[in-house]
Amino acid sequence: MKLKPLNRKGAIELSMTTVVVIVLSMTMLILGLVLIRNIFQGATYNVQQINDKVREQINSLFLENTEQKIIVYLADQKATIKQGEVFGVAFAIRNLDAAARKFEYTVTPEAGGNCPTTANPANWVVVGQTGSRDVQSGDTTYEIARFQPPLTTPLCIARFKISVKGYADTFFDVQVTAR
Repeated sequence: MKLKPLNRKGAIELSMTTVVVIVLSMTMLILGLVLIRNIFQGATYNVQQINDKVREQINSLFLENTEQKIIVYLADQKATIKQGEVFGVAFAIRNLDAAARKFEYTVTPEAGGNCPTTANPANWVVVGQTGSRDVQSGDTTYEIARFQPPLTTPLCIARFKISVKGYADTFFDVQVTAR
């Protein structure tokens, strides 16, 4: 039995094709990673811009109400949240005292809404239910409380209170809508 000699031309073509495919694959991978990085950097910048705009709006509300100690940044003091979605409520505490002090706050549900007791609005606050900050005299601290009513939450309105221990309180409503 006689063996055929190897076709060296075919082997070289196969090697060149493999190298070209690897180079193109690596190029596409790098371009994809660069694109994803740029998208996330742009998103982070946009979120920061939004935060700056919210702070500007809160500061303008403090300028309008010079004696106001707490301001919640919501239209008509009402947040509308879809079932299962996360929503942030921005608020600020301004130190009108003559000295620096530590502010301790809590966000709790209050009577006044139409949610049944089975809705349990206390469990809606997923971040920022309590906190404390040291604030210099005349300065403002900005906080955010994030709410997420479960998917099984009935469509209703719950009243919440932001209470700053020994300082001031304010109220706002959270309306749960269908997703």
